[in-house]
Amino acid sequence: MKFIHLADLHIGKNINGFSMLDDQRHILEQILSYVKAHRPDAVILAGDIYDRQLPGVEAVKLFDEFLYSLTELNTAVLAISGNHDSPERLGFASRIMDGRGVYMYGAFNGAMQKITLNDDFGPVNFYMLPFVKPSFVRPFHESVESYDDAVRMIIESQIIDYNQRNILICHQFVTGAGSAPILSESEIGPIGGIDNVDIAPLLNFDYVAMGHLHGPQRLIKDCIRYGGSPLKYSFSESNHNKSIPLVEISAKEKAADIALLPLTPLRDMRKIKGPLNELTKPDISGTGNANDYIHVTLTDDEPLIDPMGKLRLIYPNIMSLSFDNARSNSSPTLDINTDDLKFDPSELFEKFFLDQNGLAMNPLQKKTAEELLNKEEVL
Repeated sequence: MKFIHLADLHIGKNINGFSMLDDQRHILEQILSYVKAHRPDAVILAGDIYDRQLPGVEAVKLFDEFLYSLTELNTAVLAISGNHDSPERLGFASRIMDGRGVYMYGAFNGAMQKITLNDDFGPVNFYMLPFVKPSFVRPFHESVESYDDAVRMIIESQIIDYNQRNILICHQFVTGAGSAPILSESEIGPIGGIDNVDIAPLLNFDYVAMGHLHGPQRLIKDCIRYGGSPLKYSFSESNHNKSIPLVEISAKEKAADIALLPLTPLRDMRKIKGPLNELTKPDISGTGNANDYIHVTLTDDEPLIDPMGKLRLIYPNIMSLSFDNARSNSSPTLDINTDDLKFDPSELFEKFFLDQNGLAMNPLQKKTAEELLNKEEVL
């Protein structure tokens, strides 16, 4: 049995005002090319298919095109809702889609949904568990108090034959056995550990296809894995190597064979750092794709006029700008006391300028400040 593990597509996502739809279309086309090349029996979507509960029309259209293309390739699709999805909307028409081999589990209904596919070694059971909160599970298990309780009770209440091959698809923040997953800024971070789910109930599955965290990573062992988002969605992911797991399982007693298929974005997300005049030189800007999504850190100590405008001429998709210089590294505080009353307004402004910027005013700046202060006095 061969399947591809996808998660956290976040279709329709916007970052710093930039729509990611073209980038997502590009990456979904790459994924489809892998499906055509490797002919998996199934494609797993482990939650956060959309970026928000009410996705835009273009986002819905893109996902519809992707699903249709998968069905045309005769591969089963097993999808669950994540914390960003609307469970009810994602599950719409799921009973109709079952007939095309597209299994969508949106709103939790009291148990995991079991889908069984067969290969030469017999049945492979896929257990689908959408994102759950304790409140989602309490109508079915009154004693649930935590996220950990919720997932554990759902799994323990399910009749599972562990002599067969079993795959779990889930979308939770899983920790345990001293192993903490790597987080990214683009995720909704855990709040004080209240949404942690212990890994123990997951250990008996032959493969656990997890969503929720954007960094592709294993947890304790290779067969318990976060697929990761196929695109970088924050600059904390700039060093990530995005990929999708291609998993093949054979006999029950054999470990899963996992290959990571690399993904190449339309535009990368990366950081550059240096003085403005260096970063705008062709030999620097030409070292990467100037159309990438860029975070720039400027190291100039002197004041700059419209640095963002000058950078956008070279890097049109610059997303954010920060400074790392003497002024930004100091945290000046203004100590206003009665001694300051001895200074005239011009001297006070010079003191303020020095405290805020770490350098004295030049003659032109002094002249401009004095003219403005004198104008205020006239008014």
